[in-house]
Amino acid sequence: MIPRIHPAFKLNGHSLNQEGVMIVAYSYIKEGEEWERQIGDFLLSWLDDFDVVTVKTSGSTGTPQEYKLDKQHMINSAVMTGKHFDIGVEKDVLCCLPLSYIAGKMMLVRAMTLGWHLDLVEPSTMPLKKSEKCYDFTAMSPLQVFKSLEHLHKTRKVIIGGGAVSQKLVENLQGKQTRAYHTYGMTETASHIAVRELNPTYEESYTVLENVTIHKDSEGKLVVHAPELTRAPLTTNDLVELIGSNQFKILGRVDDVINTGSVKVHPAQVEERLSHHISELFFISGETDEELGQKVILIIEGKERDLLGAFKKLAKFEVPKKIHFVDKFALTHTGKMDKRVILENLFSDHR
Repeated sequence: MIPRIHPAFKLNGHSLNQEGVMIVAYSYIKEGEEWERQIGDFLLSWLDDFDVVTVKTSGSTGTPQEYKLDKQHMINSAVMTGKHFDIGVEKDVLCCLPLSYIAGKMMLVRAMTLGWHLDLVEPSTMPLKKSEKCYDFTAMSPLQVFKSLEHLHKTRKVIIGGGAVSQKLVENLQGKQTRAYHTYGMTETASHIAVRELNPTYEESYTVLENVTIHKDSEGKLVVHAPELTRAPLTTNDLVELIGSNQFKILGRVDDVINTGSVKVHPAQVEERLSHHISELFFISGETDEELGQKVILIIEGKERDLLGAFKKLAKFEVPKKIHFVDKFALTHTGKMDKRVILENLFSDHR
């Protein structure tokens, strides 16, 4: 399957048809930097005659895995995004995410499918700083948004994905001109399947996109039915609370649940409360304990300091039994905390 390139599509100011995209792809591969070669590689795979594209997960919670996504599913996802956020033809859009993972790939797919005028820039923590134009739509990681707050007016709408959004970031978004949304999705669904608004209206719950339905399995895990995006229903590792037929709240990941003294602690819920008091990167995890089975621990980036005041609103069993300070967190290629590597390094250092 060779997808159609919308006649209005522009890349970095240049109108490109299929032949033009191929020329750009070869140029990126031959002469570009690493981030540009990733673009070239994807463009060539997008325009080959296979029906699937090979993509990989970020590896933020485990070993990266590869998936084969149907190109038609990716096109369907692009159409759903354009419709949901009302981003039509010839809109100015910025891609500042790496093309090595699905989020960056889908920005390019959306642009080629919907006829956007796309600017591609090297991924960085402050992608809007040097921009001289105002974009209609941008996708960014939580870290990029946090670092770009004073420049966020340069995009009218931003979707934030690839990780949790702290309460501090939500507070900093209030009053901004930019409409901000937090997305929920995964590689297997070719990007997001649900969205919650953060600014100007704040929503705690995600609402699924059109033609997506959800339910919980017997363990409380979210099951996604999205026939336009996946070949079969997808059971996630996310424990959820359903609100009506099309909304849900994330309680945490089933593989992250900490069983401490027979009490189950969901790290995501503890992290949300702590985010009001901790501005540094951090996360909650579990560590083997002879008496409790597991004990709650806090891993935080930066120099050691007193954090007792941050624990006031935590239940007794949620309060970390140990705090580990790490000078610098390892990050994945997508800018997310690489918890697996951080924990491996931490506990290898303590042996």
